[in-house]
Amino acid sequence: MSKKRSIFEEITDDAQDLAEKPKPVGGMIDQGNQGARGGIRIWLILLFAMVLVMILVGGLTRLTDSGLSITEWRVIGGAIPPMNVADWASEFAKYQAIPEFKVQNAWMELSDFKAIYWWEWGHRQLGRVIGLVWAIGFFGFLVARKIPVGWTGRLIWIGALGGLQGAVGWWMVSSGLGAGMLDVASYRLATHLGLGFIILGFIAWYIFLLGRSERDLMQARRAREGKLFGLSTGLLHFTFLQILIGALVAGIDAGRSFTDWPLMGGQFVPPDAMILTPAWRNFFENPGLVQVVHRMVGYALLAFAIVVWLRRRKSAHYRTARAFHFAFGALLLQVILGITTVMMGAPWQVAILHQILAAITWVLILRARFLTQYPVASSIREGK
Repeated sequence: MSKKRSIFEEITDDAQDLAEKPKPVGGMIDQGNQGARGGIRIWLILLFAMVLVMILVGGLTRLTDSGLSITEWRVIGGAIPPMNVADWASEFAKYQAIPEFKVQNAWMELSDFKAIYWWEWGHRQLGRVIGLVWAIGFFGFLVARKIPVGWTGRLIWIGALGGLQGAVGWWMVSSGLGAGMLDVASYRLATHLGLGFIILGFIAWYIFLLGRSERDLMQARRAREGKLFGLSTGLLHFTFLQILIGALVAGIDAGRSFTDWPLMGGQFVPPDAMILTPAWRNFFENPGLVQVVHRMVGYALLAFAIVVWLRRRKSAHYRTARAFHFAFGALLLQVILGITTVMMGAPWQVAILHQILAAITWVLILRARFLTQYPVASSIREGK
């Protein structure tokens, strides 16, 4: 006959039985995506910062006319700068053989050449360091088996784009070494800068994704704001087009051709806007036409951004709406800074600020787009 227990004994025993039972584990979503998400995110943040600095250094290299100072592409040997007088004399002699020196920089002495050489050398070394940081991080996480499921291809993609960027960089530089060329081809410069922004965008998007769990992302996707996502995608592409046109402006120094605003040379369309033949060359090589196109696209972009910003009021998520506030504010500031840059004759200090703000604006638009795809639930208090 079993012994009768008191009510207190039953509670104690039941509690002990519950304690001995195995705790429930996460669902298949959590179990299938184990990996060093936090560590990879920190690594990507480092890469993001380095690419942003690369855009800054690349812009300064262009503004100081340093890009053609190194006339060869040496993957390994190029990492070592001139170490003695003979090495410097050899590098200077190579530069003296190209049209840029003969036509516009024949006044240069060795000391002047060294100043522009170090800019280009630093630009190339930063590219090498970024590639090394990517390789160490990727293969380190791969060997440790810490890459989450589905992320290996994404991380390889970043490395592949970085390698392509190096090749495009030399393709750009080589265009300025030929007969009759005083600068790199503007369309190649635009390709190089555009690819840099694409790399920055992919890294930023991956950072956003890794900042939240897979479960959170899947749940947030159910509240996706499709119309606002489409508008933000359009705004992102429109902004990218303006960035490319801005690179064309920089490539031929079109920003210094007309310094009045809102007119150009006292006219809405500048004089001699279609002077080159064939006509298509004017859209790439005519400073007046390139600048007026940049202005007109800028006005249209601002108008579209206002539409998107007004549409954000229909968002049910406070953080999404706030992200559009930041993006629109940055774009508006960029328009004002662009006008200032032109009216000041594009001094390098203002011009490089204009380029960096373009990168910041690009990322803020991307973040707003991300939050329309994966909105964060907001409390009533946050929405006030």
